[in-house]
Amino acid sequence: MRLTRPPCRGRVRRIRRVVAQTTHNTTGNRKARILLVDDHAVVRFGIAQLINRQPDLEVCAEEENASQAMTAIERLKPDLVIADISLKESSGLELMRNIKASHPRLPVLVLSIHDELVYAEVAFRAGALGYLMKEEALDRVLIAIRRVLSGTVYMSDTLAARLLQRQVRGQMEESQASPADLLSDRELEVFQLTGEWKTTRQIAQELHLSVKTIEYYREQIKRKLNLKSAAELTQHATAWVQRGNPA
Repeated sequence: MRLTRPPCRGRVRRIRRVVAQTTHNTTGNRKARILLVDDHAVVRFGIAQLINRQPDLEVCAEEENASQAMTAIERLKPDLVIADISLKESSGLELMRNIKASHPRLPVLVLSIHDELVYAEVAFRAGALGYLMKEEALDRVLIAIRRVLSGTVYMSDTLAARLLQRQVRGQMEESQASPADLLSDRELEVFQLTGEWKTTRQIAQELHLSVKTIEYYREQIKRKLNLKSAAELTQHATAWVQRGNPA
């Protein structure tokens, strides 16, 4: 069920407290203009409150789907896009790919409820420059915004340590590689949702694709992971999700 009511008083008080702690004074340069793309009004409200209280930042528009976001980008020329992976009637990953193709210098910061250990690498490949979990957004979003605006990648310490560990270990053999290494971004999305016990039709609805297309991706996943049946695919995907996307 989509949330449309404003945040409760306790959440508003927390927002104000974080704003007071994180206000950043700058010179008289113009404010960086930020486009918010999220299909939850509560999230947009809270993040906009934080941003608009900053002397160097402002929200120039809010949109809830990818099509509206691309139109706003063309019209408003923002300095930064903050987007969720799951959007109304669209995919945030597709939005990032479209931004990367048509506006390669426009940075994107992902703000999502989806587990960073599963989706962050996919988002980075799609064109994002930063990834932040919504559960820590109030405490970290202003830091993430300024870092991404400066052209620097933003990720949590947990994710950074994970990626560094993989780098140190070096090139993995294909037989030991995780699905994140073997599958395309879209295939990984289908694999993740399969591991969450969603049906082909449910996956198609969530990704805004046809059932036939999802069935094609499932066949590609089975081939790449050397899985022989739909049951084996579901079992493998479920174990992967439960382990938190192991390397």
